[in-house]
Amino acid sequence: MTPPASAWPFVARPGLAVIAAVPLAAMHFGGALKSAPVVSAVPFDITILAGAVAIPALALLASGRRWHVSRAVALPIGAAAGLWLWFTIAGLWSGSGAVLSAKLREMVLLGPAMLLAGVVVAGDPRALAAFSRATLAIGVLVGAAVAWGLLVGGVVLGGALDVRPDAVRVQYQITGLAIASAAALAALAAARRAGGPRMLWLGLTACLAAAALLPGGRAGLLGLALAVTLAPAVLFWAQARPRAALGWVALALVGGGAGLAILFLDPERAAGFRTLERFTQGGLDASARPWLWAAALRWAGETLPFGLGTAGFPIAAGFGEWRGRYPHNHVLEAFAEGGLPGLFLWLGCFGGAVVGAVARLPRVTPQRAAMVVALTVPVAVSVLVSTDLGNRMAWLAVGLLIGLGVESTPQQAGPVDV
Repeated sequence: MTPPASAWPFVARPGLAVIAAVPLAAMHFGGALKSAPVVSAVPFDITILAGAVAIPALALLASGRRWHVSRAVALPIGAAAGLWLWFTIAGLWSGSGAVLSAKLREMVLLGPAMLLAGVVVAGDPRALAAFSRATLAIGVLVGAAVAWGLLVGGVVLGGALDVRPDAVRVQYQITGLAIASAAALAALAAARRAGGPRMLWLGLTACLAAAALLPGGRAGLLGLALAVTLAPAVLFWAQARPRAALGWVALALVGGGAGLAILFLDPERAAGFRTLERFTQGGLDASARPWLWAAALRWAGETLPFGLGTAGFPIAAGFGEWRGRYPHNHVLEAFAEGGLPGLFLWLGCFGGAVVGAVARLPRVTPQRAAMVVALTVPVAVSVLVSTDLGNRMAWLAVGLLIGLGVESTPQQAGPVDV
């Protein structure tokens, strides 16, 4: 039986949503925050501290709300549970040891916690707003820190030589994702305003877009372009303003194209933008991704129906126990290492979350839908071209999408029609 509202004097307070959501955003973008001098000087891991605050606070927040769940969430949540179970079983025939252990810890232990955290945040309006504001602040901080650090030579990003090249690579990728989400949220703020305030928010969006050109993360720049285009368009479309939605898409395409044209027309002006250099200096031809994708497909076919086993791809591809040589595409990774069950469960989880979120758009507030788009589109791009199944950012993004099928009200409130 649910306790009465009076039994929950602390968890019913609105401030708890902020206490839960802000540390969760810091945990989500912990790798990006570590590129900021103020944070990098902290003598402990900010990700662990943020998680230690966020997870209990989210549990308290969830316990003080009445939750109403749409049937649309059944498929992605069920498929996620099946995916975690199957990849645990698939570890039995994997040739990996150390990488298998690390990947399963992140995927099977941290993954469910992050997914549920995303559901709670997306299902609580105050928590989602606080998470979005914190993400915007983190993106601005990180963008400014990267720009200043590259100017004075105080930060190592963009693939520069380092004793831990994989760590550097992950750092600039997460940095790009933080900037991309912040830019999308700034664009969303611009779309909600008029006159001078709109111009200020558009200016911030442009500055964040310029910052995304610095660290070298191509996935982050692609995610920024898509999120800045889609988030305000979803807002307008949900408000029954299709002309405004199409106008925003046209504005984003023309504005982004004009900005890139200005840079490309003057090589000296484009110098120093590491992300642009990684696009122009070889592009996909200079990337290992096409080879990794082809190898993942080949091994998936050769090991049907059950795959190589969890974390088995790097060894089969000849890299040994090297975590950084995963297929760089979730679909191919699930297929190569988990076989047909892994592929279908991944499609049910990630694909089902996207389809369910799209189906729920007419039933949720336009602002809520647009914020979730801004927060998840950059991660979705990363899922398709970069990160692996152990990445906590991917699981939190899935939770945010699933959370559009969840509504919450205070304990004393009546039911919500979903």
